[in-house]
Amino acid sequence: MIYISRSIPILNAGTLDVVKSVLASAVFSDIARTELDAIECRLVELASGLPNPSNTNVRSPYQLMAERLLALLLSIFPEPEETRWIESVLGQGTNFPGTTVCRFIRERFSQKSFVGYDAQQRASVVKVLLELACPLSHDASQACSRPTGQDLPLLSTYHIAIRQIIRGTPDEVTTAVRKLGNQALSSAVRHHSLDLGLTEVDDLVIDMYQSLVHKDRAIRLSAGQVLVEIMSFYNRVGQISWIRAERIFDKFYELLRDARDSVKETVLITVGRVGRVTTANFLSVAISCLISRLADPNPALKGIAYMQLMSLANFYGKTPYKLLDPYIGEIARYLVAHWSHQPALLLETCRLVSQEPSEFISGTLVYTLPLLFANRNKVVIDKIAQISASHRRRFFWTFRRTSLLKFFSSQTNGGSINAQTLARSCIVELLGTFVFMLGSEEPKKVQEVSQIRPCERYGRKRNPSPEGVGKFLKSHILGLISYLVDKLQGIQGRETMASKQQTLRGLGALINHVGPEISIVAPQIMATLQVTLGVPELSDVTLESWLTFLKTLDSTDTLAHAGPTSASLVSYWQSLTPHGQGIAGSLLRYVVLDVGSGVDPENLDDVVDVSFIEALSDVQTRLCSIRRDWSVEDKLHRLLERVSSDSLAVTLQALKEVKSLLDEQRNFFQCLASGDFFDSLIGRALRILSSAAARDVDGIEDIRLIAFECIGAIGALDPDRLDLGTSDSRPIVLRDFADEEESIQFAMHLIKDVLVSAFRSTSDMGYQTNLAYAIQEMLKFCQFNVSLMSSGGFTTSASLKARNRWNRLPKHVLETITPLLESRYTMKEKAVPAFDLPIYPHYETYREWLQQWTTYLISEAKGEAQKIFQPFRSVVRNKDVGVAHHLLPHLVLHALVSGNEEKNWVIRLEILAILQDQVNEDSLSSADKKFLSAQVVFMLLDHLNKWVRLTRRDLGDKKGETKRSRGSRSGASERLARIDAVPHGKGAFQCKAYARSLMSYERHLASLRQQDGNGVEIQSYEPDGMEGISTLILSPTLEHQIRQHESTGRWTSAQSCWELRLQQSPDNLDYHIGLLRCLRNLGHYDTLRTHVKGVLTRNPGWKSSLLGFEVEGAWIIGDWNDVQVLVDGSDASTPPIVMARLLLAIREGDSKDIVHALSRARMTLGNPIAVLNLHLVHEMELIHRFSTEQMQLDTTRLSGAQEDLTSRLNIRLNSTLPSFKTREPILSMRRTAYGISGLGAEIGRSWLISAKIARKAGHWQTAYSAILQAQESRTAFSLMQKVRLIRATGEPLRALQELEHYLQTTRGQSRSSDSEVIDLTEDESELKPLKAKAQLLRARWMEESDRYEMTDVHKVFNQATELWQKWESGMFYYGKYQDRCFDGLPSTDRKIRGLRMRLATVRCFTKAMKYGNKFIYQTVPRLLTIWLDMGEDAAVNSDECFTKITAEISRTISGWYTAFPQIASRVGHVHAPVFEVLARLISTVIKELPQQTLWLFASVVKSRNAIRESRGRAILDRLKVSAFVSNFCAHRCSSEKSSCISENAGPDARVTLSMKRDIPQLAKLIPSPLIVPLQESLTATLPPTSSAVNSHHQPFPQNLPTFHSFSDDIDVMRTLAKPRKITIHGSNGQTYAFLGKPKDDLRKDARLMDFNSIINKILNMNSDSRRRQLYIRTYGVVTLNEECGFIQWVPDTIPIRSVLVPLYEARGQRGWGSELIAIFERIKKTSDNEAGRIFAQEVLPIFPPVFHEWFLETFPEPSAWLASRLAYSRSAAVMSMVGFILGLGDRHCENILLDTNTGSVVHVDFNCLFEKGKLLEVPERVPFRLTQNFLDGLGITGAEGVFRIACEIAMGLLRENKDTLMTVLDPFIHDPLVEWEDEKRKMELQVNRRHAHNKSPINIRMLAKNALSSIEKKLRGMHRTGRDRVEKEVSTSNLVQILIQEATDNANLAKMYPGWAPWH
Repeated sequence: MIYISRSIPILNAGTLDVVKSVLASAVFSDIARTELDAIECRLVELASGLPNPSNTNVRSPYQLMAERLLALLLSIFPEPEETRWIESVLGQGTNFPGTTVCRFIRERFSQKSFVGYDAQQRASVVKVLLELACPLSHDASQACSRPTGQDLPLLSTYHIAIRQIIRGTPDEVTTAVRKLGNQALSSAVRHHSLDLGLTEVDDLVIDMYQSLVHKDRAIRLSAGQVLVEIMSFYNRVGQISWIRAERIFDKFYELLRDARDSVKETVLITVGRVGRVTTANFLSVAISCLISRLADPNPALKGIAYMQLMSLANFYGKTPYKLLDPYIGEIARYLVAHWSHQPALLLETCRLVSQEPSEFISGTLVYTLPLLFANRNKVVIDKIAQISASHRRRFFWTFRRTSLLKFFSSQTNGGSINAQTLARSCIVELLGTFVFMLGSEEPKKVQEVSQIRPCERYGRKRNPSPEGVGKFLKSHILGLISYLVDKLQGIQGRETMASKQQTLRGLGALINHVGPEISIVAPQIMATLQVTLGVPELSDVTLESWLTFLKTLDSTDTLAHAGPTSASLVSYWQSLTPHGQGIAGSLLRYVVLDVGSGVDPENLDDVVDVSFIEALSDVQTRLCSIRRDWSVEDKLHRLLERVSSDSLAVTLQALKEVKSLLDEQRNFFQCLASGDFFDSLIGRALRILSSAAARDVDGIEDIRLIAFECIGAIGALDPDRLDLGTSDSRPIVLRDFADEEESIQFAMHLIKDVLVSAFRSTSDMGYQTNLAYAIQEMLKFCQFNVSLMSSGGFTTSASLKARNRWNRLPKHVLETITPLLESRYTMKEKAVPAFDLPIYPHYETYREWLQQWTTYLISEAKGEAQKIFQPFRSVVRNKDVGVAHHLLPHLVLHALVSGNEEKNWVIRLEILAILQDQVNEDSLSSADKKFLSAQVVFMLLDHLNKWVRLTRRDLGDKKGETKRSRGSRSGASERLARIDAVPHGKGAFQCKAYARSLMSYERHLASLRQQDGNGVEIQSYEPDGMEGISTLILSPTLEHQIRQHESTGRWTSAQSCWELRLQQSPDNLDYHIGLLRCLRNLGHYDTLRTHVKGVLTRNPGWKSSLLGFEVEGAWIIGDWNDVQVLVDGSDASTPPIVMARLLLAIREGDSKDIVHALSRARMTLGNPIAVLNLHLVHEMELIHRFSTEQMQLDTTRLSGAQEDLTSRLNIRLNSTLPSFKTREPILSMRRTAYGISGLGAEIGRSWLISAKIARKAGHWQTAYSAILQAQESRTAFSLMQKVRLIRATGEPLRALQELEHYLQTTRGQSRSSDSEVIDLTEDESELKPLKAKAQLLRARWMEESDRYEMTDVHKVFNQATELWQKWESGMFYYGKYQDRCFDGLPSTDRKIRGLRMRLATVRCFTKAMKYGNKFIYQTVPRLLTIWLDMGEDAAVNSDECFTKITAEISRTISGWYTAFPQIASRVGHVHAPVFEVLARLISTVIKELPQQTLWLFASVVKSRNAIRESRGRAILDRLKVSAFVSNFCAHRCSSEKSSCISENAGPDARVTLSMKRDIPQLAKLIPSPLIVPLQESLTATLPPTSSAVNSHHQPFPQNLPTFHSFSDDIDVMRTLAKPRKITIHGSNGQTYAFLGKPKDDLRKDARLMDFNSIINKILNMNSDSRRRQLYIRTYGVVTLNEECGFIQWVPDTIPIRSVLVPLYEARGQRGWGSELIAIFERIKKTSDNEAGRIFAQEVLPIFPPVFHEWFLETFPEPSAWLASRLAYSRSAAVMSMVGFILGLGDRHCENILLDTNTGSVVHVDFNCLFEKGKLLEVPERVPFRLTQNFLDGLGITGAEGVFRIACEIAMGLLRENKDTLMTVLDPFIHDPLVEWEDEKRKMELQVNRRHAHNKSPINIRMLAKNALSSIEKKLRGMHRTGRDRVEKEVSTSNLVQILIQEATDNANLAKMYPGWAPWH
């Protein structure tokens, strides 16, 4: 009673009535009076509609179940003790005890007798059961149309209960009771779990058969509904239940045949209902069943059948014909079979589908005639022939294949006719139909497979072979697979799902018969299975055939398909039926656990991760055990390989795993994308992800979405630090298919790189057939035949060449093409239609145009080319245009080379039509069509240019080639030149192909310049180029000014220009857009919005063009209502609108909307791939994810999560291109995301970062606005950016004053509510670094101002380092200041005070080395210089301070390799304690890095200086415990021997030596573990961050090339010293050449390479130089001693002289001759001015500049042309500045090389250093070479723009790092050059001669210091501004200007030595 009392408020009225009636009985009447009163009150409340005040909440599902259960128990068991069960089971719980309740009900009902229960009581019980089904099975909020998957025995429980209830008299068990009982059973079936099996359902079916024939219609209909639910259940279970379903249909047919009409009526209605709840398999039977009654003699039944069919058509939204169409074959056969005795059935069916009988019969002959012929039904056949006006013999021939099938199926010995010839004529189709029969589910039909032997006999001329059916089928396997594929695709006619299922089962049977040799068609089978797996109705049978397929293969072949199999199964796992999941699990277990257990684990690398599938935990455990040793890098490498797979399923699953890896291992990926250069692995990842997203095939959407997500997660990485490694592998056919070998190689390329990839990746089986035909024909063209697979037995065998070609093909290619060696595909090609030329304007889409133009060109191919291209006609018509895109350039080239003038003109018209469409304002072409078509044209032009280049190179030597290239160009290059430059350039500009546009315009300009023309509008799309162009325009137009301002970021100036244009043309939309662009970049969004609204008021038609600006301004301001209105009013998918939708979704917080918006944003912004936009989307997702998770975190975890997010976003930002244009959009979007996610504290910090990057970019106004925003957000220390901005704008004193005032104001004060005053005691962990940075900045500025006492500056530096003690920058700058203070001390103070300063400097520098590596190249060399110089001073090295300095040095253990040459140069140090520490340092570095340091230390061990040699050997002796060091010593000695051999070579030495014969000692020592001494192998890389040094960092790449072998030939150069060229074969397969130079001190070269390497480091650390890719090309130098060594041979280079001389000779201009001799004799005798005039007027006109032609001919592709010219300009600029600093002379055209791959400059021969050129007989007068041809190579801007800016950046960085660079040159002082020793001896001899009695030694170190002093002065900017002026310090830009003027001055060039060739 307690539970009843508690439950009354939650019961509904019906249940309360039941409870009331029970309690009112005699049993309860005395004890339940209180409860009865409560029930009465509650019934009144319910009747009046009043809710229960004590329970206003909605009832929970648990309460609902308790209510129903209570009512049931009280209805059945009125005894009071029974209700106590409710208390025990339901009283306190909250979980559904469904199984317990069912067991309780089943037990009670099986014992319960309902005798005495009247109909109403029985009905009440059933009603309660009916209502109880849902609460027992699932949450009440869930739909109950499908089972929940719980193992709840509800059906058996209800079946028992209903059986008990309906036992009684007719008065007790009325129709209503039985009807309710059936309804309860229907509900139980609906909730029956699929896991409980079919037995319980089978028991129920028997009972329903009895109810189906009941006399009461209501009972029959309700029983029919139960059967409908059962059929629905069978439909969900899948194939294993189909036999049971067929039994029910058999019962229906039986009842329709034998039962009374009333039962037939029920059956027809039931069948109609079955059709509504089942899929195709059961639907077809239901339709057939209804059609069978259309001719029923009872009009009522006939009408019911008709109405049910119409109802089904309406239900599925189809016409009756469409409803019957998928099953028309079965229906037609049934109708024709009954035509003779039931003709009305055909008529009624035709009336139903609105067809004439004759039309129906003619359209279904393919289904009906074979059966009629097999049954020899002559009557019906003749009747059909009469209707069709044909003859049965013609019918038989037409349908001979299927007719023969029926014939063989009914004959045991071939019959009485000879059908051999007839069978052979359709053997494949005949066998295919037999295979189809093998897939029947009826055993009787499968037995007919025995008849295949007669088929075998009729298909062969001889008797059947003894190998049996399998071999016979294998001989026709390709045809059989094609037949089955066509059947699945419905090519032979519409196929029902049942027919397709039978086809797949037949495929499995075929696999069984053929056996393991089925592997020859494995690609086709895999493609078929992957496609059909995605069809729900076919998935189960597909999996069964798949399992059969893999089990039939041998283990090797099975594992080859492990990846695609696992990927496909995992992809479709959720959509599979339970039965299908079971088969899929068996499949994976077989592959991984059975086959994979006994093989190399690497064979399972391609199996996808299955961790999220609980049922496959055993498979995942096995995979984890195999992969437990994988590092993250290993895993990423393997995943990227899988992403590149041809299989889309494999790619998709691999991308999902990459996505997970990016999230789980983000620290690893952050490490890959950090530092001066990113890891090549991250570049490879981006390249592969982009390629995956760029695939153009069906079903790519999911792949693209995940690929875009992964690209966004990696981020918009800085391209200047990223190596994507792209290359074009498309071959060039040089001889137009006239060369057989070249043509075959091209065909093999098509097979290997185009056709096989497409064949393996496509899911379109018809397209695969077309590809198979093309492969077959290419195999024939390559002379491949089946004999390649066997040594004999064939009438024709493959040639040796063919076998060699075959063996070179990759394994996966061979697996695909091998079966096609025997294929016999044929293609019925349609006639090529007449084309309207040009083709481009006549097609609306890019795809159609490309297909049609390719088809046209294929039809025009001639000769051998026709044999190659003709098989591709059917391939290029496919919607996948990848093959057409690949073939087109080869077709165009063939047409140009082999075609006549008319055909060439047609191609030119086609190209011009596309280019002109780009600039046609009235064009109707879509944007996609225009853009993609233009890209194709550019690709064609690049291909043709590449052909021209290779053809010229192929013609012979350069000299002969150049002559011919001017007079006898091929027809292709001539027609190519006819494409007008102007439309080409404009079209390229519209497509943003700026390199191509610039190249076209410059060519046009060059042609006009030759005609003395002018007026060409010059455009450039590189900011440096714009700067250069601006200097050439004397009177720039407003448009020129706008372009210059925008390209250089001067947005305020650009805004003024746009405003002026608008005053002139206020109705020009482009001008308004230009102004809005300026306002957006300035951050003036309020002004932007106002302007947009004003413009739209006057011009509402511009809304779509301005919508992006309007919506972006609205979200930046935070006007979300306006954003919502704008988005709702537009259906555009532009980036701003898509981003706005995403922001709105995030703001609303609906997770589904957010997921949808993210997907839509990625798909929109990723096409084409816009990495920056994808970066933004990913960061928005990160911020939103954090904002949703922060609600669930406590304060501590929240703080950590926020720090993690901030750190993650900062790292992402630092990895992007450090430009305002890139980073400001990121920061702007972050601020918006922070705002809508409630992270307001981060907004101010973001504004500070914006201010910083704007300031560095020179955008002062934007920076100031950002600072104001940060101050408005009250961001701590925002004034730091303000004072930096003040200083940057030229007010250093004011900046320092404001910084000091700010720091004084904040000291000791707390933060106020309206200012930026900060309490220095709060949040110390966050504020201390900020305060330290402020103090350090103050200290540096105080020092630079030179207005403060040294002690004051010291004090501020000290405060900064105390605030943040473990800070590299603070320690470095403090040490640097101490160092400078020492230099400023008077000599009297250096003894005591100076030593303390030195000690402080050393301590600061060692701490800086400990805390980071940012300044490692400054601190380490300077430390060594200070320490070692002090150690040489006897007055100092005994002091206690020096002892402390030495101890400090010895405690510092890292970073010394970066200065190892400097350390090695000081090995002869005079102070023994210093040498001991120095030796330990050297030993430590050699132990850590023996491969590199031993090469650098080799010159010490064999030095001519005895002290250096002995100390070097002693150090190595200590290390000889290392076998590696001992091995190196042996190798080094051998190298010395080879050097000695070259040294002893006389003038008659041989031109070539033999390594094995002449230097056998060295030849015996290979292979060797020694690395090849390449410069890149000897240059260390630093850890990526400036934090504490990463102990796991590898300073050198892994797997550096080592010595594998030597080339036996050693070339002896024909110079005086006889250097030897030695070729080394590295362990990586590459070849390296070194030049052994005797009698040459290569220490100078080695130190310059070290010097240049440091400069490269400096250049890489600066964002401006890195963005411009400024660098110096270096090469390896190994010094063996002071007199010999090796220099790395620089490959792929050519002297500039070898470039210029052939170009001049082609013009008929000789070089040095009598005319020039006479001119230079005159110049020698004249003044400078006169010499300059003669040189300009008489010399230069003889040699007009031609260098630009080399770039055009060597790099004909525009992007490569522009990249090469930029590389040339910038490398020349950097080396010009470095050469000037070093005093490098003798820069004639043989000492400057050009890299033929990149165009960059390489300088060699550094003998003329340290201003030695000024001491020559004819002194050099130019600082570097910048002659007219060098200027010509720079482009139309000459020295302006790119070259000048690169010079200024390089010179600025050299001057900023002067201390570091001078320290690197220290070895010149302490290990002087041989030439200085010679100079010392000469000077001593001269002194001795003059002062014979006063001999004084010359200090060689002073000679070195004097040589280096000029370098130091230049690094300080000291230079003469005129010839008669004194030296003074000049600014960087002025110094560059002076140097350029000196280098280009005609007077200086005229006075140069003529051999220097100043006219070149």
